[in-house]
Amino acid sequence: KQERARRWAIVLFIFFLSVSPRQARLFRSSQHVQSHTSLEQETPERKPTTNKQKAKKRRKMSSEKPKKSTLYTKTGDAGTSSLFNGERRRKDDQVFMSLGAIDELSAHIGVAREHCKRSANGMEPMLEEIQSRLIDLMASVATPRDSSSESKLRRTTFSGDHVLLVEEWIDQMDSQLPPLTQFILPSGGLASSSLHVCRAVCRRAERETVELIVTRAESSNEDDAAQGAVEPEVGRYLNRLSDFFFAAARTAAHHDHEPEVAYKKDKGKTIIQ
Repeated sequence: KQERARRWAIVLFIFFLSVSPRQARLFRSSQHVQSHTSLEQETPERKPTTNKQKAKKRRKMSSEKPKKSTLYTKTGDAGTSSLFNGERRRKDDQVFMSLGAIDELSAHIGVAREHCKRSANGMEPMLEEIQSRLIDLMASVATPRDSSSESKLRRTTFSGDHVLLVEEWIDQMDSQLPPLTQFILPSGGLASSSLHVCRAVCRRAERETVELIVTRAESSNEDDAAQGAVEPEVGRYLNRLSDFFFAAARTAAHHDHEPEVAYKKDKGKTIIQ
């Protein structure tokens, strides 16, 4: 009897083991069907978007114009522009020739600053300071002394202290450079060469500006005197700045251990055609 009872217990145990997983699978399957059915009932049927509807949506988006930018005003379309004092002049007026050259100089300094940053020669703060002062310089040029109010002249006065600071930078760099014994060509690596470009553009900016730095007492030409003078400190700053760029270019070349290419005199060689 005991043996028979033991056998029945084993049979029942095996039976329950084989049935329970099947029942579990059936239960999970029934739950999945119920959830899928309820989801289909709750989710509304969406109609497919036709090409006509898509085209209509694209037309609607293209018809919505963006807000007008403040970068353009259209006031200069006739070839004139305004100075800081409100006076309008032709864009080929000497004042705008000077402003354009100074602005171009600042753009070249921006390129040189990136090269100096990669070279890690320590000139970034000086170049950034110069770019900021060139904005002040342009404000002074754009405010002629003979046709502007006293309040605007006070706001745009260019201090001579800026010239002194540039001179200090030149003295510091030049004292650490070997003396020049011959003419050198713009060279010495990317940082040095870009600073030489700044020097050349600065000279042109000075030439464009010097015609405006004329007072009635200094000029016997009535046409020169009538152009509206610019502060003498503006000319001094540009003149000193070109010397700074020459010293900075040499300093950058020596920092990068790049050779400065020397001028070679023509030996009279004949070019064969």
